[in-house]
Amino acid sequence: MKRKKLIAGNWKMYTTAASARDLAAAVVRGVAANQNVTVAVCPPLPYLLPVGEILRGSRVLLGAQNVYPASEGAFTGEVSPTMLLDVGCRYVIVGHSERRHILGESYEFIHRKIEAVLAAGLTAILCVGETLEQREREETEAILDGQLTSALQGLPADRLERVVIAYEPVWAIGTGRNATPEQAQQAHAFLRSRIAELFGKVAAQAILIQYGGSVKPDNAAALLSQPDVDGALVGGASLKPDQFLAIVAAAK
Repeated sequence: MKRKKLIAGNWKMYTTAASARDLAAAVVRGVAANQNVTVAVCPPLPYLLPVGEILRGSRVLLGAQNVYPASEGAFTGEVSPTMLLDVGCRYVIVGHSERRHILGESYEFIHRKIEAVLAAGLTAILCVGETLEQREREETEAILDGQLTSALQGLPADRLERVVIAYEPVWAIGTGRNATPEQAQQAHAFLRSRIAELFGKVAAQAILIQYGGSVKPDNAAALLSQPDVDGALVGGASLKPDQFLAIVAAAK
């Protein structure tokens, strides 16, 4: 099965209203002719509306960086899946290592987020990945298995149509280091094999598994050419339109 690659930009806690609009406009101009790759950007929450206005009618989709697992309620400072859907979001990043390790999100909380996102009709970009210490202790597959199975437990196989997995080795995020293409492929192949065991071979062949972790124009082609690497979740390079568009071009 040939899977259409997804390149998504995670802008994290960067940009202003003006620079977010400029960045979005540059991405829209750059992907206008690209028919073979799905492209999305995930700006900070305050800029979802202005960026969404720039993206409207284009081939670039809107995503959010966070969500709370309830449709409404007394949850000060949080945003619901229905609110994200209302402002035009198609994707939501769930389980990013920065939220797991810095903000203390548990496996159970991430599972609740996945359920809420899918129930609302959004697509979840589920992030999984090991720390350097875990890799050195040869625990990578055990960590990935735990994060994957806890997030997706109890879901029917047809719900996986709106789940994207992003393998992000924690030791490679924002460090300038990145997994070799072979290391990325090994992790992605393991994740796909576990999806096959949990949900069947058809679901495993269909699901997109992105790589994230210091993806740049100079390493994108080698990473994206691996058979089980179906795109990239791009951090720092997504803030520079020329670099982000070069990664999109590498995914063709």
